[in-house]
Amino acid sequence: MAQFINTKENIVTEAVDGLVAASGGKLARLDGYPHIRVVVRNDWDKSKVALLSGGGSGHEPAHAGFVGEGMLTAAVCGDIFASPTVDAVLAGILAVTGPSGCLLIVKNYTGDRLNFGLAAERARQFGLNVEMVIVDDDVALPELPQARGVAGTLFVHKIAGALAENGADLKTVAAAARQVVSRTKSIGMSLSTCTIPGSPKEDRIPAGMAELGLGIHGEAGVEQVEFNGAQAAVAAMIGRLAVDMEARPHVALINNLGGTSVLEMSIILNEIRLSAIGERINHVVGPAAMMTSLDMQGFSISIYPADEAEIALLKQHTPLAAWPRISWLGQVAVQALPDGLTPVTPMPSVHKQTQEFLTRCCEILIAAENDLNALDAKSGDGDTGSTLAGAARALIGAMNRLPLADHTQLYRAIGLELSQTMGGSSGVLLAIFFAATGDAASSGLPMHEALKAGLRRMQEIGGARLGDRTMVDALAPALDALNDGPAAAARAAREGADRTASMTKANAGRAAYLNAKQLAGHVDPGAEAVARLFEHLAGWFEKAA
Repeated sequence: MAQFINTKENIVTEAVDGLVAASGGKLARLDGYPHIRVVVRNDWDKSKVALLSGGGSGHEPAHAGFVGEGMLTAAVCGDIFASPTVDAVLAGILAVTGPSGCLLIVKNYTGDRLNFGLAAERARQFGLNVEMVIVDDDVALPELPQARGVAGTLFVHKIAGALAENGADLKTVAAAARQVVSRTKSIGMSLSTCTIPGSPKEDRIPAGMAELGLGIHGEAGVEQVEFNGAQAAVAAMIGRLAVDMEARPHVALINNLGGTSVLEMSIILNEIRLSAIGERINHVVGPAAMMTSLDMQGFSISIYPADEAEIALLKQHTPLAAWPRISWLGQVAVQALPDGLTPVTPMPSVHKQTQEFLTRCCEILIAAENDLNALDAKSGDGDTGSTLAGAARALIGAMNRLPLADHTQLYRAIGLELSQTMGGSSGVLLAIFFAATGDAASSGLPMHEALKAGLRRMQEIGGARLGDRTMVDALAPALDALNDGPAAAARAAREGADRTASMTKANAGRAAYLNAKQLAGHVDPGAEAVARLFEHLAGWFEKAA
């Protein structure tokens, strides 16, 4: 898998230099390349307790991204998923530790414990006051005597960092850090492993499965479970976190493991809010990428029963962009729609034949969803089928509210329904088409002329013409032939749709941004949808006759 790197040997040093260069002078690195890679505060005067953390790289923004006022004083960066050396850790300690001492915050992995621990011993030989706290917040494997340290480490960074910034002594800062560690719980889940630079990606997690309780280095989780959506995924994780969870308000830290979209992370947050422990979560940090595992498509949840003083420390200002702030988690606030936008409900009426016809149209579009998405993926964003199928499902759901016996009002009602339920340019264009068709029908035009009037109006506003490689290339000839019967309209629609495959220039829609090579040989998905609709309906009418 291609990655935006130069050589794997220089990944960490180049990334560190990028971070430091863009810090506005607030950060510096120690002059120890290539083996000593330590990021430090450039404004540090050693007058307060120093906080030092680190570990293997690949977890960005942790840990160097949290170096700054109110959090870490220095971060030691190892190779990808490999602990930094004793000398690198010692260099960091010596660089930032003054009379107030230093606290090392170490995730519970053997390499980190050994290297940070030995560096601490050597620093003490220099006469420095150094304490170390081990973070072991992972509850995926509760029977293990040594739990892993994962994203709950960020609670320690922020609370201890704020205390140190406020001038607390080392004993107080260390005690607060250990208090956070002892009551923090974390667990992760992922749909894929991560891609380690220079190595092939391990396809350990099969399609349709998710791995529960995996670590931040791509190591296998507790078990693989069937993936049935965000709600079930969150519920499986909450089940582990809820064991022995205190009956008091908690803060949830919602961490993106690197490859999960922002949209997905917001859904995950909402599912946590609605979960079995949702009433005990009153603050959230994130969702954001804080303690990642390169590009892993997964997330983790950490919970901590913070008291009011700790909430204040979590809220205390830090200028670091990597810290996403803490927010109160409340109910969803809803405001009424502005006047004029409240949906107008038409007078419903019953007409069996019309209902059967409309339902059949919707079923055709729903059945074509995957095919149209695949076709759209070759020339667009791969969602045409889902957009049309979603509108079709909404229309079926609204059938008992439609004026089925009054076709003039029905066109308008369909247009209104589509404007509310169908997104993208297709939704608004089809809403215009049906609304204009209803207006034309109300003036006395027959159905095929009213439909043509709707098409003209849609073209006026949307700008598409015949030959522009859109649904118009199938719809316009189909409506021209409709007077000759459904079969003739279906043939015209198919011929029009097929012609779009040879059109190497699109003048409307998202395909207009693509070059001729990307378009050649692919039928426009909107035109294909129109053609399939007319073809199926022609057969349906033929059977009915």
